[in-house]
Amino acid sequence: MINFNGTLLLEEKQIELHNRGLNYGDAVFETMKVSGGKIFFWEDHYFRLMASMRILRMEIPMNFTMEFLQNEIFKTLESEKSDTKTFRVKMLVWRKTGGKYRPATNNVEYAISFETLKIPFYTLEENEYEVELFKDHYINSGLLSTIKTTGKIVNILGSIYASENEYDNCLLINEDKQIVEALNGNIFLVKENQIKTPPLSDGCLNGIMRKQIISLLKNFSEYTFEEASISPFELQKADEIFITNVIVGIRPITKFRKKEFSTTVAKNLISRLNAKARLD
Repeated sequence: MINFNGTLLLEEKQIELHNRGLNYGDAVFETMKVSGGKIFFWEDHYFRLMASMRILRMEIPMNFTMEFLQNEIFKTLESEKSDTKTFRVKMLVWRKTGGKYRPATNNVEYAISFETLKIPFYTLEENEYEVELFKDHYINSGLLSTIKTTGKIVNILGSIYASENEYDNCLLINEDKQIVEALNGNIFLVKENQIKTPPLSDGCLNGIMRKQIISLLKNFSEYTFEEASISPFELQKADEIFITNVIVGIRPITKFRKKEFSTTVAKNLISRLNAKARLD
């Protein structure tokens, strides 16, 4: 079941050949975790979606309020007749068909889809998780790299590279050879009592979970936190590195080349993150 412009469809709607998201990557999306009748960090998702649409000069419909879109999400989920109460929800927004590079209109369409999840809260996976740098292509620093568009070809190629070389994930770099993010989330690096994550100006995604983790870290009196560029040379000197995204929460990296990492800060964060998700 999907929600296409407010109408629930039993089967996935066929995408027309000239769909602008398909032809030009002229689309943005939000991926959300819903558990126990609550969209985790919904306000942050909503305002990021609105900001992304404004950056891409899309016309925001008058009815695209927080309440309306939240109701559309739950209307879609209510079509799932199962005992599962935890979902991964994806909302896609694209500019209506027309034009080539220059759109014929800035009006939009949207679709909401979902899949079920087994675990209703955030848990910490501590099994081996090895990463490598993906250096074949890079993320351009700047505003457009911070929003979630459907133009994710670098992430796709990096995922293929990881699969072919038996890595669990890859770290992406920008044109200045600075670490930007992982294939599926933001990264945080811990060295002694200092924790840092790349700034948005380096081209990393303006992640919803990134925002939550930064908020939590600012209350860690035993650590100092900063948003600062991360050089590849810092990776093997780090004590701990972890990836964040809104579905998994926190995913510790256990190995980069010959260096193995601890999970101390990630363990400390996970319970606080669950509390924040419930209260937000």
